Formats: sequence, structure tokens, C-alpha cells
Amino acid sequence: MCKEYPGKDAVRDLSVEVPRGEIWGFLGVNGAGKSTTMKMIAGLLKPTAGEIRVGGVDVVREPLKAKAIVGYVPDRPYLYERLSAAEFMGFVASLYPSIPRREAPARVARWLEEFELTEERGQLVEGFSHGMKQRLVMASVFMQEPQLLVVDEPMVGLDPRGARRLKELLRRERDARGLTVLLSTHTLDVAEELCDQVLLIHRGELLARGAAHELRAREGERLEEVFLRLTEGEEGAP
Repeated sequence: MCKEYPGKDAVRDLSVEVPRGEIWGFLGVNGAGKSTTMKMIAGLLKPTAGEIRVGGVDVVREPLKAKAIVGYVPDRPYLYERLSAAEFMGFVASLYPSIPRREAPARVARWLEEFELTEERGQLVEGFSHGMKQRLVMASVFMQEPQLLVVDEPMVGLDPRGARRLKELLRRERDARGLTVLLSTHTLDVAEELCDQVLLIHRGELLARGAAHELRAREGERLEEVFLRLTEGEEGAP
């Protein structure tokens, strides 16, 4: 896939095939093309060239069918803050024909509990902390039971307890029902701990790929050192 903007190639000839039931992580400095790639996969941006398929569905040609099986969490999610947590979850459930109306209340209750928001179900979202809002968004996406979950910086705003709970849920859903996860992160420890495969994106191109231990063995360095060396001199590199 490719994505061009005036005067800039945001993504250039990126081609990968992600097996079902794996967690893949995108690494790269700010502006490397990670978020653009994830938005194209989620159907929010159209590629300039190439095609994107999720579960055999062409994301561009069959956008509604693709969106029905893809869950997307941006790095800055938008919520309707004058709704309560339960009302927001119910609203999201009403958008998906795959969630039968009679099942919606049980799903709402289940995922509010999973993300430890049951006691806050009646509170307006405007009073939530950033971390609570992040957990509510995650709950609404897991409730959809997507085949593919696309998450931009999933740990941002979560405290250590919330981050650990999210990692446990990602592994559980991957193992239990074959959930595929694509996530971007600047936290290299998260990539090493959670991801089956790591992709290093650099100036819109795939620079390196492999399991974290494979990259370490291949380069003879820790993942952090591999990342810093390969992106040395790039603005925004940690």
C-alpha cells in the first residue's frame, strides 16, 4: 500500500500479511507513517495505490463490510461526554447490526466490568479522567468482538494496573477467539513483551521485521538499541 500527500510520501510500498490470531507492533519515530498505515487499514484513509484486505474483504471497495469486522482505537479518541458510560456503550452497540438488540445490555455490562467501570456506569463521561476515558473506549471496541483490532498507542493514559489488564485481555482474546491485533507504540518494553512480530517503519517504509528476540539475535543488540541505531538522527527519535 502507498499513501501520498502533496510533497510527501507518507507510506511507500508497504506490503505485509498478518496471520490471524497474532499481535503485531508498529515501531517508528514520530512521522514515520505508523498512524497513516493504521488509518488506512481501519478504512479512515484511502490508499493512493495498492489494496488492503481484512479477512478477505477489500477495505476500499467494501468499506461497510470491512468496518463491521475491524475495531479501531485512535491515540486521541472522541467520546460524547454528555452521555453516561452505559449510554455511550449502548449507543455504540446500536451502530453494529452484528450485536443483536437483546444481547446489547449483557455485552455492555460485561465489558464495563472487564475494564472496571461498573461503578461508574451511570456517570457522565465528561467527569472521567483520561485513563477512564481510554478504558471506556477500549470496552466499547472489545464489545464489538472484531476480527481485527487496530490500536494507536494503547497504553497512553493507562495506569500500571490498567495497562496490565489490557495486555491480559489482548492475549486472552487472541488465544480464545483468534483476535488479530495491530498496535503502534513508543514503549519498546510493550513491544517486546506483547507482540508476536515487530515492524520498524522508517520514512514510510518497512525497515525491519521479526519477532523481538529474532531482531535482537540478528542485530546483536537489545530492541531499544536496534531501534535507536536504525533511526539515528531522525527528528522525534527518543
